[in-house]
Amino acid sequence: MRAMDGPTRRPGGARRAALRFLAVVLIALPALAGCGAGPVDGAALRDTDAVRRLLDGWATALRDRDEGAYLAAVDPGERAYRDRRRQVFDNLADVPLASWEYGAVRTGGSTPAPGDGHRVAVRAELRYRLAGYDTAPVAVPVRLTAVRRSGRWYVAGDDTASGDRQLWEQGRVTAVRGRHSLVLGAGQGAAALRALSGLADAAVPAVAAAWPDGERPDGDRPGRLVVEMPASLERMGALLGAPPSDYRGIAAVTTTAGEKPGGGPAPAGRIVVNPEAYSALSPFGRRAVLTHEATHVATRARTTDTTPMWLSEGFADWVAYRTADRAPAAIAPELARAVTAGRPPDRLPTDADFRFTGGADRLARAYEGAWLACRMVAERWGERKLVAFYRAAGTSSVERAAREVLGVGERELTEGWRGYVGKVLR
Repeated sequence: MRAMDGPTRRPGGARRAALRFLAVVLIALPALAGCGAGPVDGAALRDTDAVRRLLDGWATALRDRDEGAYLAAVDPGERAYRDRRRQVFDNLADVPLASWEYGAVRTGGSTPAPGDGHRVAVRAELRYRLAGYDTAPVAVPVRLTAVRRSGRWYVAGDDTASGDRQLWEQGRVTAVRGRHSLVLGAGQGAAALRALSGLADAAVPAVAAAWPDGERPDGDRPGRLVVEMPASLERMGALLGAPPSDYRGIAAVTTTAGEKPGGGPAPAGRIVVNPEAYSALSPFGRRAVLTHEATHVATRARTTDTTPMWLSEGFADWVAYRTADRAPAAIAPELARAVTAGRPPDRLPTDADFRFTGGADRLARAYEGAWLACRMVAERWGERKLVAFYRAAGTSSVERAAREVLGVGERELTEGWRGYVGKVLR
């Protein structure tokens, strides 16, 4: 994968995987107290109610920045855990929280004890929202342990097997507030975060110019981007719940969470930057990466399972390179080499072409071909037609969207693209 002035690569599948992650986790949760068709144990219900009140108070203490009350909710017998929660509390000091609460609380797996030491496993959702940036809460599944001592309940531990899934669990978070962006970094210098904020701020108006009619990168108010930059590739993998090798050479990805079933505010978007791949890019490449990912944030409410990868990734690249003063062959070098060697593409990229397992060259050609497809539509039918085509493809098939918006079928669109690729890359 190219790391300098050539096109930058992002894993298109990561975006959709993130959307599905929460649903998969919640569906997989075993039945706990208060769920299922069997009889409900009164003691278990009382435990659940007590733990719910405990978590309500714990969340309030964090929102109010009351460290004493926050730590008072943690089992005094678990010193190491108390120290870790104190560190997490400190790590969150610079994060602008509009809300922080625990919902869908369920308990089970009790360790019976007549007095002190009665423990229960707790599964819940942490729901938080960043002030001024998130229009809907981000929902994060959490697993905790609660213990009762002298008639009082405490948080006694949590499941750390999945790694540091939130940035504030990886270290103290530094927040840089830009005109259109909030950059959150852990293990990163202030200068690097300020530079990232500047590019994020520049990406918002660039996206707004290409995605018209008042829609902005936060799906509601004038563009607001949230960008996270962990300390390393390994920490990026932990944030995304995937092996770090999945993102080696990938400069950034966009994830979404907090979407409300049946409509409502657009899901909260996060751009997660791989500091290793990103630092290897040229200034042009870094700008393109942020604009590409900002486009995914802006279009997320219009991107569905019917939107083909070539359109979602190609459109994001088209926005990123829309005003670039560079020849197509300079932006699409892998595809240009294939055309020169007499191996032009015979079809639009499929979703499978955007998988990591196909090799770097294949992935590069997929992105480049997708970009040129959107570039062709913008040149032949106009930019507004491209936007309309994108929106239509999110609610119907590509064939139908192409015929309704462009007046041609998918086959004619593909044939025109093949000729266009050969023309602009020779």
